[in-house]
Amino acid sequence: MKRFLLAMLFLAFAGLGFAQEKAPKSPRVTVENKAVKISYGQPSKRGRVIFGTLESFGKVWRTGANEATEITFNKDVVFGGKPVKAGTYTLFTIPDPKTWTVILNTSHGLWGAYDYDKVKDKDVVNIQVPREALSKPVEKLTFTLPANAVVFEWDDTKFTVPVK
Repeated sequence: MKRFLLAMLFLAFAGLGFAQEKAPKSPRVTVENKAVKISYGQPSKRGRVIFGTLESFGKVWRTGANEATEITFNKDVVFGGKPVKAGTYTLFTIPDPKTWTVILNTSHGLWGAYDYDKVKDKDVVNIQVPREALSKPVEKLTFTLPANAVVFEWDDTKFTVPVK
């Protein structure tokens, strides 16, 4: 009986290692410079076809995973040729094989783009940017902030929004 109890105790403690929370598949990532900060869920390609399959063309997308992507401007800027006041916005996109629509919206705390139709009246920017085809796929969705721009790259797609 003693051996049985010891074996059960051992199995219970061994099982605790498996019960620990694993790192999320799409961690929340923040990239920032002096003027812009972007916080987004960073999904991976993992062998999937992303645009046109996983993320439909012509449909509003959260531009990341889990909670909708947020972009913060520390001062008033010109984003894609349109004036934007300092503050935090939700960033949505509409993927397309040739031209992407980039949307800034004043709603906050959204999970994905599921309720976008309820908040689309809060859009402050709606611009078109050309899609650039990448010769080598990018595994993890990535935003970068080179001087005067916001750059998005994932799978075989890249787009750039000028920021002044």
